[in-house]
Amino acid sequence: MSTIGFEPHDHQRCVAGTLSKAEKQCAENGLRLTPVRRRALEILLAEHRALGAYDLLAVLAEEGLGAQPPVAYRALDFLVKAGFAHKIEALNAYIACAHLGTCQTPAFLICRSCKSVAEADTAPASGRLGDAARAAGFQIERTVVEAQGLCPACQKAAA
Repeated sequence: MSTIGFEPHDHQRCVAGTLSKAEKQCAENGLRLTPVRRRALEILLAEHRALGAYDLLAVLAEEGLGAQPPVAYRALDFLVKAGFAHKIEALNAYIACAHLGTCQTPAFLICRSCKSVAEADTAPASGRLGDAARAAGFQIERTVVEAQGLCPACQKAAA
């Protein structure tokens, strides 16, 4: 699976395609993609960087979709549980899933300069972590891999 986040792409197509997939998954799984949840996903998709709950809330409030923190947190909780977004632990922020429907074990590449985030699918159970877990008799159920550094554009700007 490819890394999504740093390379140029058709952003409108990216957003529209992901929203379409989310709507389809909700219909298939009996989930409700309410106007607030949908707009929260649109905002995350439009950014291609991690946003805090209060960043999201500011946009939702400006658009008249709610001004209280629970509005944003409930929408984000739904998006994460449905697999439409991920929480970036290091930033206490959220990003739309770049591999909607196929994301199993994501790794996040976080630019410390511009705060953009790329998502890559990984297979930790088959690498060194998996070897260590098997040696300890441990079964991995969830991993969070977050690497911080500089994206290609920020590296170029620094050179």
